[in-house]
Amino acid sequence: MPEESDLEQQRGEKPVIAISSCLLGEPVRYDGQARPVNWIIDILSQHCVFQPICPELEAGFGVPRPPIRLQLSDAAAAVVLAGDPTIDVTEKLQAACSRLLAEIDHADGLILKARSPSCGVEDTPVWDEAGIESGTGAGIFTRMCLAARPGFPVIDEHGLESEAGRIGFLIQVFRYCCRR
Repeated sequence: MPEESDLEQQRGEKPVIAISSCLLGEPVRYDGQARPVNWIIDILSQHCVFQPICPELEAGFGVPRPPIRLQLSDAAAAVVLAGDPTIDVTEKLQAACSRLLAEIDHADGLILKARSPSCGVEDTPVWDEAGIESGTGAGIFTRMCLAARPGFPVIDEHGLESEAGRIGFLIQVFRYCCRR
């Protein structure tokens, strides 16, 4: 991960966007795969400085790793192993997310991986204690980020598929950057 002084030198007049590493083509997903988004890599990178992040790697989960999922129990969200929901990794992931939030304090926006238990913006599957998918919500990192930084520009790769989504997000990012 780039040091803050390196990012400040690269920044110049460009905003800094923290971004899920897998969207930049890094093979960090639970299955060892990447999910590169060409528009982000080829076009957006010309106008912004990227700071790659992966809460699950920060938590020490490794690659490849057993998949995790969001589970509701007694109205509280927990993060558990998908193959063994008795193994709760919530505290470990929350601690990693707290560290990442401090590292991206200088960022002007955030692009996250859709449906991810850590990074999903609003479409992450949520499971009940019986193992039945019961709805969708935001991943743990996203929840923590939005609670800590209200009004912070956050989007997933699906929100950037349309021109209107791209323009709207970039306007938010540049406005946020100008207010710093």
